[in-house]
Formats: sequence, C-alpha cells, structure tokens
Amino acid sequence: MNDQHADRSRGKPVVASLVGLVLAISGCATSQSAASQDAAAQGSTSQGTSPNTASQGAPSGSTAPPAAPGQETASPAEESSQQTPPAGQVPTPPSPKAAIPTDPARLARSLTTTTAELRRAIDAWRRDGDPGKGEPPEPVVLLALHQQRIYRYLVLNPQVAARTYAKLPKALAGQAKDNVTAGRDLRSLVRPISGAVKFRVQPPKPADFLLGHFRYAEKRFSVEWEVLAAVMFVETKFGRVRSPSHTGAKGPMQFMPRTWDAYGMGGDIQDTRDSLLAAANYLRASGAPRDYRRALYAYNHSQAYVNAVLLHARQIKQDIRNYYAYYNWQVFVVTTRGDRRLTGP
Repeated sequence: MNDQHADRSRGKPVVASLVGLVLAISGCATSQSAASQDAAAQGSTSQGTSPNTASQGAPSGSTAPPAAPGQETASPAEESSQQTPPAGQVPTPPSPKAAIPTDPARLARSLTTTTAELRRAIDAWRRDGDPGKGEPPEPVVLLALHQQRIYRYLVLNPQVAARTYAKLPKALAGQAKDNVTAGRDLRSLVRPISGAVKFRVQPPKPADFLLGHFRYAEKRFSVEWEVLAAVMFVETKFGRVRSPSHTGAKGPMQFMPRTWDAYGMGGDIQDTRDSLLAAANYLRASGAPRDYRRALYAYNHSQAYVNAVLLHARQIKQDIRNYYAYYNWQVFVVTTRGDRRLTGP
C-alpha cells in the first residue's frame, strides 16, 4: 500500500512498494524498476513477529536459482492431463512438474478435467477434512498447482489461450478468461529478476481461519470479504510471502508504516487479523463499498492491479471453491531465464 501517495509524487509506480508484485501476484512474480532491483530480494528476511505467525515448519528462505529459458519444463514422460482411471478408482493427481500441453484441444481437456477434479477434492476437504486447522490434502494441493500452471502457460501464450477458450465449456471459458486476463494484467507489471536471489516464504494460515477473519472484517467495515481475499491473494499469496518490500511495506496486506499508523487501529502490522481489519478500514475510507475501483486504486495506483483484484474477487463470488483453489496456488518468481516456483510440493 502506498504511504500518503509518496511514491507516486516521486514519479515511481506505487506498485513497487508491494511484496506481492515481486513474488505473489496471481502466481506471477515481479521486480519493478531498474532503480529498485533490490525489490527482488523482498522475502529475504522474515518480519513474522506476530503472535499469529504460522508455525507449520516454515522454511527460513527459498532460493530462486537460474531457470532454463522460457516456461517451466518437465520430462517428456510426464503427462499433464490425467488419464481416465478404471470405474470406481480415484484419479491420481498430476505431479508437480507434469508437462503442460501446448495444443489448445489438449489444454482445454486438461483444464476441464483438472478443474472438475479440484472442485471434487475441495468439496471432500471441506466435508471430511478440517480447513480451519489442518493443512490441505495432497490431491487439493497438486490439482490446484496444476491448474495454476495451466493458467500461467495461457497467460504467456495469448493466441493459444484464445483458441483454448473456444474449446472449453461455457462456464469454464468465462472463468478461464478472468484468470488469464488477471494474470496478464499483473504480468504487465513484471520486470524479471536476474541471478540467484533468496526469498522469505512460509506456509499460510489455514484457509478457514483466514475466511473467518475476512468475514469479520466485512461485517465490521462493509467491505466484501471476497475483495479482501483477492487483495491478500495478490499481495502475499495469503501470507506466504513474509518479508517487507524494498520500500518498507510490511505484513500480510502490505502496509507502509505511516499508512498503518493512520489505519492500523493500534494493531500489529504483522498480525493477520489486525492486517485484514486495517485493509478493510483503509478500503472503506477510500470509497468501498460504494466504489471498489476507486478504493483499490487508492490501495495501489495501477489499473492493472485494480482489474486483477476485481476479476479474482468475481471468481470467488461465483463459486467459493475458487477461494480454496486460489488459497492453494503457489508462489512463483519470474527470472530472466524462466519462472521458478518457491513454495508447494
């Protein structure tokens, strides 16, 4: 979040103050202007001083070594689309490096199958698991990662994406267009980093733990919980990225200190509940719920950012399972030699 619009007045894009625009944006990583190359190191030191800091064996850091040029690659033997199992047998989730098809027809089949299986896995998790306390089951994690990787491929290949939409069921085509458009908007803010850089990441709080705080913030400030969830998703991938930005923005919702002093209500900038309430407070003061575009633009002076947040929020509103899917999307960093995944299996 900008600090009294200071970055804008200096002629720098406010997006440069956000950790999410380095690592977490819609699965896309970003570094900003050449003058802020150190922004790529956001995540190198943890500021997790909050009593709510996750303690699920979080790594102290992840290194993004140079990748092969282009998109993530996998061995030819790894197939991206799930094979139809015998009747009554549960499909085997795709491996974390399963190859992504390049043919639109196969891409459409893979995305359709993956999304359907992910929804079933999420339903089972919510019905039989414990999203409020436990970690997501492996099928949810693997299917969400595969879905995310398909969308990342479509973001990078607009012509293939356009041909793929035409082969999808109507409802899924609309969802795909929203996700790809959001990813493309945010990718437009990216400047890939070079060299090996260490980032600070950790597991997020449980999905329903966060959901409860989103809904409480909505009740208190009349800011839709889906919008708050989309902001947190874009900013820090639901708290996976824990370091301050190179400009000093901190916490799961990325506040600059002076802005926090004005809207943090005396809370802890690193605390999940306090950070969500402060974000709702700031958005309400900036125009929400009457004008979400105005409020989100105040949060970050980028129309691409505003568009992406609203597209992700729309998908969550249309089907709450999309919240659980986004929750399981992982942190990637974009380097000059390709994309690297920093979290997940």
